[in-house]
Amino acid sequence: MRYISSFTTVLLAGALTVSAQTQAATTLRLGWTTADSKVDPYAITAHYFAEELEKAAPGEFDVQFFPNHQLGDDTEMLQGMQLGILDAAVITGTQISTIDTSFQLNDLPFLYASSEQAHAVLDGDVGQTLMQRLEPEGIIGLGFAEAGFRNTINNVRPIVSPEDFDGIKMRVQPSDLFLASFRALGANPAPLAWSEAFTAVQQGTVDGLEIPLPVIYANKYPEVTQYLSLTRHTYNALGLLISKQALERLPTDMQAVVHEAADKAIERQRQTVAANDETILAQIEDMGMKVNEIDDVSAFRKQVSPVYDEYRDQIGGELIDKALEQLSE
Repeated sequence: MRYISSFTTVLLAGALTVSAQTQAATTLRLGWTTADSKVDPYAITAHYFAEELEKAAPGEFDVQFFPNHQLGDDTEMLQGMQLGILDAAVITGTQISTIDTSFQLNDLPFLYASSEQAHAVLDGDVGQTLMQRLEPEGIIGLGFAEAGFRNTINNVRPIVSPEDFDGIKMRVQPSDLFLASFRALGANPAPLAWSEAFTAVQQGTVDGLEIPLPVIYANKYPEVTQYLSLTRHTYNALGLLISKQALERLPTDMQAVVHEAADKAIERQRQTVAANDETILAQIEDMGMKVNEIDDVSAFRKQVSPVYDEYRDQIGGELIDKALEQLSE
């Protein structure tokens, strides 16, 4: 495991201070990479989790928020949880796949036709299997919140057909599957960290990126991009995660409270994100972005079909088959 310089020292010092003191409340340091906005899905997840903990166990938890990659990028926060120096985080499933590649299941392009389909898979056996694979790595998966479907924004042209991706330099999440998917579509994908994305678009280093609606609005992308195409190419599942060390320090009854609070927070978060989407889309249009729908999704699905075969072994054929079987019911 590589050395983490940006926040390890600060959090380790804080952890030692907390352990040396007698406190009325259990401190949970909770990080995420995006803005602390009322419409940002990561932030909503974090705040609802804190609210549900307080409802279930008043005064027992002091949840401290660290948004906007204050504690580093997703990789650093994952490693912080593994080391037990970061308590909890909201992290996109794409980056969780750096620990276990089966999490790339949700990144398969055009897998889900609706959020309801995604919820059914992720709340069932498939989702439980994924989260159980994190425990040997020192992380407990509390559940999957959502950031909604990812769409395409850029400064070159609207995306109506796969051919419209030709030559467009797209920031994608640092994931080999995302790179393969957008290469299959004819784009020129660039795997930049989230903290670099806005500046890259603003300065023209990249032409655009793929991103959920709430994150577009909350992070002010209408100020630097012209076109929003509702490709809905990938469902963005957010893992609400807690360090195994942090959870096991709690009494058994408080561990149960954490799990129950996470379930309630995720249910609320999904409802809020769904309700926000229509309003957010109108606000994005009001800010001057040109928005278009995709008429023929099947053309895009055909273009990316080789990606499913390429990543079958890496994700797990049995897991893919189980998800596809459930989606066909």
